[in-house]
Amino acid sequence: MATRSPWSHTRSASIADDIDFEIKGQELQFVEIELDPGESAVAEAGAFVWKDGSIEMTTVFGDGSADQGSGFMGKLLGAGKRLITGESLFTTVFTHHGTGKARVAFASPTPGVILPLKLSDLGGTLICQKDSFLCAARGVSIGIAFQRRIMTGLFGGEGFIMQKLEGDGWVFVQMGGTLTERTLAPGEELHVDTGCLAAYTPGVTFDLIGAGGVKSVLFGGEGLFFARLTGPGKVWIQSLPFARLAGRMLAAAMPGGGQNRGEGSALGVLGDFIQGNN
Repeated sequence: MATRSPWSHTRSASIADDIDFEIKGQELQFVEIELDPGESAVAEAGAFVWKDGSIEMTTVFGDGSADQGSGFMGKLLGAGKRLITGESLFTTVFTHHGTGKARVAFASPTPGVILPLKLSDLGGTLICQKDSFLCAARGVSIGIAFQRRIMTGLFGGEGFIMQKLEGDGWVFVQMGGTLTERTLAPGEELHVDTGCLAAYTPGVTFDLIGAGGVKSVLFGGEGLFFARLTGPGKVWIQSLPFARLAGRMLAAAMPGGGQNRGEGSALGVLGDFIQGNN
């Protein structure tokens, strides 16, 4: 019996709202979503690659989810949440109005992988880095996850605000470099570079732990803190955050070259020093 690929999915005939998809490519991936008549997929603005002619594209204010509300204030709130998490005010909805099956494709704007997740298998919620949402079956809500601990918000790599994806359908999130998944038992700890934390389930506790002594902080190049993740739950770790890649490219393009070793900080130059970015 062949092993099921995590990069493709074929629906069960008994599940009406389950979409088919296939993820193609290695470092620069795109996802093809197959829609039945009347089905829709929602995507981040600018992610579209191609579609069959029977699929109609419309632009909506906010995330287009069913629980966003039909009134203006509901749509404004949904759009505001997206703006705070680094996304556009608008999303595009692709609906199949023909017969048979039709496909639409979306691509990640950065090198890395597209991770497909069924939110119903994760308890209905995923917390992930800002601007990681790529596309989903219509009905997935894009909200805000606040870091309540001040130190975690200041030095946690992603700031005080992360994305919270809620629903029961398939969602596709973009991660940098190579991705690994860890399942943590209750009380089990995992220490991760703050910028390499890509996503986790709500049962996981996220806080910070010191990276070591003064020598490690000043000369280790890893900053002052690690992200400490405590189970139970699942954690996804990316090997190359885009901010790190962009920092290295910027440093190389500057006169004299140089290095930029991190993912930024709310404290500007001081934060860059504390986190090992300079």
